[in-house]
Amino acid sequence: MDHGRAAPPETTALPEGFTLRRATSADLDQIQALLAERGEVADAVDLRLIVEDSDAGWDSCAVVVAADGRVVSTATLLDEELILGGVRIPAGQVELVATSRDHEGRGLVRALMAWAHEQSARRGHLAQVMLGIPYFYRQFGYSYAIPYHPVRPVHTAPPPEPGHHVRAATIEDVEAITALQDAVQATADLRMPHSPECLRRLLARDGSTQWIVEREGRAVATGRSTPPEDDVHLGELAAVDEAAARALLRQATDLAAPTSASVRVGDRPGTIASRALTEFLGAAPEAAEMYYVRVADPAALLDRLRPLLSGRLRAVDHARADGAAVLSFFRSHVRFDVTDAVVGPMVTGGPLQSPASVGGAGIAPDLVPALLFGPHGIVGLSHRHPDVYPGPNVDVMAALFPPVRADLLTFYLV
Repeated sequence: MDHGRAAPPETTALPEGFTLRRATSADLDQIQALLAERGEVADAVDLRLIVEDSDAGWDSCAVVVAADGRVVSTATLLDEELILGGVRIPAGQVELVATSRDHEGRGLVRALMAWAHEQSARRGHLAQVMLGIPYFYRQFGYSYAIPYHPVRPVHTAPPPEPGHHVRAATIEDVEAITALQDAVQATADLRMPHSPECLRRLLARDGSTQWIVEREGRAVATGRSTPPEDDVHLGELAAVDEAAARALLRQATDLAAPTSASVRVGDRPGTIASRALTEFLGAAPEAAEMYYVRVADPAALLDRLRPLLSGRLRAVDHARADGAAVLSFFRSHVRFDVTDAVVGPMVTGGPLQSPASVGGAGIAPDLVPALLFGPHGIVGLSHRHPDVYPGPNVDVMAALFPPVRADLLTFYLV
């Protein structure tokens, strides 16, 4: 979807004779070979599914080619949707990034990320969310913001659950899967569901299996697991009751048994499945695991969130909130009026190093994703980072930017 931005050039010349361009069907074999070499064999299948079952098609994928025409680097942009407090936020996700070993360190991924971000902006995305190797994507404007579901080892298989039938899901199950996941995500402040398009791809891919648990002909649980070659990762569990959740875990342990593979579970705290499986699981690792998030234009995203911000103020004593409010990112800032707990349009301004002097709050720009989507809120972030402070109107800023509990479903299990 074009949102009025000028279309990028068809090709971009890079140093050393490389060219960046949109991929075409003629590149499929080379891209798939590169993805299989640098990642997983299943990645090659995933690329085909994305470009063949997507509104954007080949516009989602770009390549860098050498002077001899060989594809040496690639990246793919997926469409996603974040939903924060009922406000829908169009977002992008960069995936299937790979560079041939003999062409690393030449800025090819940097050029591809710039392409992906330009494409993302043209589609109207207000944020990008991604999984990625540690630190690397911080070089491209991303910061860690949203915790993963903790992944816990299974130490004991649950007993069989009579009356439950577990099978691989089919395309006819998309509606049931969506309903089960929607029920789980309903309590999250921030959620990212699987679109029907994404579910179609997941059902067709080799790298994971979507499961359905049936009882008396009704779908009562769903989840997704990886193949048992190394270990079985069971994630995205959604169940109507504890027996259904245990039946799904039993399926995963049975799947792993022939190869003695270990089993891990992506735990969604506070859910029925989490309560049902706790006695079978070990402790989650203490290491921090988080999604990368990029917000290129905080003012545009805040403007989108005005209905939510207004609602947050209405939920507290808002009399003190009326008036002008300022949120500074130090090199730029936004001002907005609050009248009867209604947040007005964002007005952008230039550098503002001391926002507290005008009654405002300050936050480092790389922490904006954590402010809007993370578990700490502005007050918690101020306890962790010297360049975050709520300013003199702490109650107002705390109401506007509280801690957020997130539940994200992504193409790849984490």
